[in-house]
Amino acid sequence: MSDSLTKSGTAVARAGITSPAEQAARLRAELEQHNYAYYVLDAPTVPDAEYDRLYAALVQIETEHPELVTPDSPTQRVGGQPATGFATVTHKVPMLSLNNGFADEDVVAFDRRVSEALYERDGDANDLFGQAVEYACELKFDGLAVALRYEDGLLVKAATRGDGTTGEDVTANIKTVRSIPLRLRTRTPPAVLEARGEVLMFRRDFEKMNERQREAGEKEFANPRNAAAGSLRQLDSRVTARRPLSFFSYGIGELLGADMPPTHDALLRWYLELGLPVCDRRAVVHGAGGLLAFYREVGQARASLPYDIDGVVYKVNRLDEQQRLGFVSRAPRFALAHKFPAQEALTTLLDIEVQVGRTGAITPVARLAPVFVGGVTVTNATLHNEDEVRRKDLLIGDTVIVRRAGDVIPEVVGAVLERRPADARAFVMPSACPVCGSAIERLPDEAIARCTGGLICAAQRKQALWHFAQRRALDIDGLGEKLIDQLVDQHLIRTPADLFKLGLAKLAALDRMADKSASNLLAALEQAKHTTLARFIYALGIRHVGEATAKDLARHFGMLDRLMAASEAELLEVNDVGPVVAQSIANFFAEPHNVEVIEQLRAAGVSWAESEPQRAAAVSPLAGKTFVLTGTLPTLSREQAKERLEAAGAKVAGSVSKKTDYVVAGAEAGSKLAKAEELGVPVLDEDGMLALLDAN
Repeated sequence: MSDSLTKSGTAVARAGITSPAEQAARLRAELEQHNYAYYVLDAPTVPDAEYDRLYAALVQIETEHPELVTPDSPTQRVGGQPATGFATVTHKVPMLSLNNGFADEDVVAFDRRVSEALYERDGDANDLFGQAVEYACELKFDGLAVALRYEDGLLVKAATRGDGTTGEDVTANIKTVRSIPLRLRTRTPPAVLEARGEVLMFRRDFEKMNERQREAGEKEFANPRNAAAGSLRQLDSRVTARRPLSFFSYGIGELLGADMPPTHDALLRWYLELGLPVCDRRAVVHGAGGLLAFYREVGQARASLPYDIDGVVYKVNRLDEQQRLGFVSRAPRFALAHKFPAQEALTTLLDIEVQVGRTGAITPVARLAPVFVGGVTVTNATLHNEDEVRRKDLLIGDTVIVRRAGDVIPEVVGAVLERRPADARAFVMPSACPVCGSAIERLPDEAIARCTGGLICAAQRKQALWHFAQRRALDIDGLGEKLIDQLVDQHLIRTPADLFKLGLAKLAALDRMADKSASNLLAALEQAKHTTLARFIYALGIRHVGEATAKDLARHFGMLDRLMAASEAELLEVNDVGPVVAQSIANFFAEPHNVEVIEQLRAAGVSWAESEPQRAAAVSPLAGKTFVLTGTLPTLSREQAKERLEAAGAKVAGSVSKKTDYVVAGAEAGSKLAKAEELGVPVLDEDGMLALLDAN
């Protein structure tokens, strides 16, 4: 027996257990009991040194007998090798967001809506039959929502909320959070339990982590929420394991093999029995009065809480009543998030500068005298667009009100006009991009100004290259976002034309590249030189010019030089090209930098077949008709069928609606075919589609 096990003084030795399997099982059980007491009950049962000795003993046994390692062993919380990226997870039960309330009137209105939906009125009286609605009240944590999937008691999957329908698989990282049990504390677990809750970072843990960052000379984290979200989304779970994350349960998704508790409060009490952490600051109240009393009580205690919150959450307590109330849009009718007022402070607007986004958007940014608001020091705040600066009547030099909306996003609310200095000056949107010098345009009816140097602007470089290489553009197989990041960051390429100057040696020297991968990419680049005019126009990334418009332009002009020389009036003759699109195209080709890159691409050998201009397909009987393709056609690929239909003036959509004219269905057609049959949309096979085209 190891020294660490001998010194532990645990029940393992007292019980006379000698086999490694029995020793490991008993150590795992004892360590998980200590974890539960420490992280869930906040009542440590042994000194840290004793826990460390128990842990070391288990590590030694599992090292000597790796076949004894189990998925729920405490030693599996340390994290494994870095992942290459997060897989996506589809939530079987959507993780919906909540409607927000900000004033007392919002809460009263919420309670009235719920009451009227659940109970009948007594004639013309205002009173409702029955007692006031019973609500469960909780805190609204400032962290990251996750779903934990347990199967037969074992944690098998963890995913972020994402867009509510799909999230990211963060199972390896979640397993490093010590307050989350790897196995539920029950001998009769449900077949499936999806517990939902929030990953967060306590303030004391956040401060200690930032102290370590300072001592190491590394960048500090802005606030606990960003630190928690960033830690959970680390590709290397060993990094997550070093971050002090915590977790609170507050909801449920899927449940199989067990009866659903009757109330939300009973659900949370059941979670505690299973070993899942639940916040103890919660209450069951009745009516709007009870809701507002809880809100005010929490508001008074907010500053002293050990974690950040940005409001409270009210839910109808009885789960059968929740089901009766149902959902509206993407939010439940039975719940409301009551947000705290945003925190505000005064500071000086030192200057307004502009930033260039990945898509060329020019965003004014307020440079502020440092001010502490909402728990962080704020020095910058977005002003969104030029109209927003004018609407708020902001002048450089003003004293301004800064608010952290939702305790997260810094916002300039407005100026204190009585403090406006005599030398305050107005912001003027620059006419040239601060990054590349290209002209800045603002199209009619648009709030956002944009840089027109899409092909050469460093701020847009990665986005432009990714768009140029994608399948529907020049289709450069193997040129993904990570490789583009490397090529740009190492200054190997500036424009799409530079792609065709790359050599084997430079490519093979990049991370995760070797001679074979480099050779494959060079072959793909060589193949991409032979394209179509429509694909090339689309690849240029001209704003408002999508795939269909690119095809219309290629058919109408036949040659690129004709398109580049076209006036706005000539562009307006193209099918579906309006004033905004025409101006965007004209501005793009008026920028000398863009023309220069196009000439470089031609010189590199990028070519396409050109033809005489063709009449727009607007006179075709199929012009304007909407088709949807589904399944596998016998002789045509999906892309070929799409090109044939669009050449006849039809539109090809991705989903079926009442506005769909035809659905073309092949083998293994799925939900789109069923939707068409439900809506009575005509369904064609490939022969039927070809017959329509031939008759065109």
